[in-house]
Amino acid sequence: MIDYKSIYFVGAGGIGMAALERFFLAQGKKVAGYDRTPSELTAALQQEGVEIVFDEDPSLIPDYCRDKDSTLVVYTPAVPSDHKGLCYFRDNGFEVVKRARVLGLVTQGSKALCFAGTHGKTTTSSMAAHILQVDGVGSNAFLGGVLRNYNSNFLLSSTSSYSVIEADEFDRSFHQLTPYVAVITSTDPDHLDIYGNYENYLEGFAHFTELIRPDGALIVHTGLDLKPRVAEGVKVYSYSLNEGDFHAARVRKGNGEIIFDLVTPWETIEDVSLGVPVDINIENAIAAMAACRLVNANPEAMRSAIGSFMGPKRRFEFWLKEPGENGKVVIDDYAHHPSELEASIKSVRELYRGRKVTVIFQPHLYTRTRDFAPQFAQALSHADEVILLPIYPARELPIEGVSSEIILKDVKCEKKSIYSKENLIKSIHLLNFDILLVLGAGDIINLLPEICEQVKKQAR
Repeated sequence: MIDYKSIYFVGAGGIGMAALERFFLAQGKKVAGYDRTPSELTAALQQEGVEIVFDEDPSLIPDYCRDKDSTLVVYTPAVPSDHKGLCYFRDNGFEVVKRARVLGLVTQGSKALCFAGTHGKTTTSSMAAHILQVDGVGSNAFLGGVLRNYNSNFLLSSTSSYSVIEADEFDRSFHQLTPYVAVITSTDPDHLDIYGNYENYLEGFAHFTELIRPDGALIVHTGLDLKPRVAEGVKVYSYSLNEGDFHAARVRKGNGEIIFDLVTPWETIEDVSLGVPVDINIENAIAAMAACRLVNANPEAMRSAIGSFMGPKRRFEFWLKEPGENGKVVIDDYAHHPSELEASIKSVRELYRGRKVTVIFQPHLYTRTRDFAPQFAQALSHADEVILLPIYPARELPIEGVSSEIILKDVKCEKKSIYSKENLIKSIHLLNFDILLVLGAGDIINLLPEICEQVKKQAR
């Protein structure tokens, strides 16, 4: 597929980049790269054979990545354009491409199941990859989260004709793909710093539907504002919890379980039990099973896979469950869009009725906070107590007047506050919580080990 002997990744520690690095290692390529800071993921990649440095000085680029004829350079949009390493490669005539372009090449050489949407795409793509694995068909899966079943965000198959791709709308990356089966889970407005307005955002998804192969299919959630523009020959299916070509029936909840029947255009698959039993995963499972059914996955394998699915890390992940009915619980969730926050908080309320739910939320990006502050406040108001951290900037510079305060002022909870990360850790023992839900896509994950340790100390 790619003739280069070595691949250099600028932004090598990103979760999506890591999957490609592992893919090329498996193909026998030499793989190296740069990232800003060491992490658990960069350490794992280094152990697997990726040479990663944490200084952008071009002199640290390995010799085998200095020949423009044998080295491909891959970067993420999060890397600034004046990055010294990136400038070196561009100034010296290397082929420099975005990660999305490489994923596009993968989809052109396979039957690609591509999962797009404002939220839900990581879990649905991970479920689909797990289904194909359990079915014995396998896939080359490039996922946006580390799947707990495999402790990896990449699944490899040397024989499967299928790939599973998380189709990211950020920076219009998903426009590089050629889906065989495309799934669109949601089109709530996001990334307005890229698209400008909601109309352009919807147009981005409409263009994505134009890229589906003529012999392929589109599976789209009911009720979206989206107007698909598929090519002649593409089959279009709908899904949701209660209606559509694929939907659930006889949903049963109790004893920590959620069981439902999947209704398809061809049959009903009875007694599907969710391995991660939260409400939001019913629709995620429907979408994943629908995509896999269209590539002839065995219904029994689908049922078994959904039951054994442990979920991606940081997607409704339990970090602490003290024993007994009144034991404290700590849950981590990557939710960073208002709709995701509301779904996560409501799911916790459903699981733990009558218990106090405390939310710690770290807003992600100044632009997202600016664009959706009232919606964030409304979603967070479903909790009993809310604690906000300062905004995690990621790729952005501060925007005047934009801070966590513009969310907090409209939160309806009686107990609400803003903490620095340092003060939060010092104050955990003062929080009177039953269920602690930690939300956000930034570095809040780094606080969880210490948060749990402080909670355990109180129980001793």
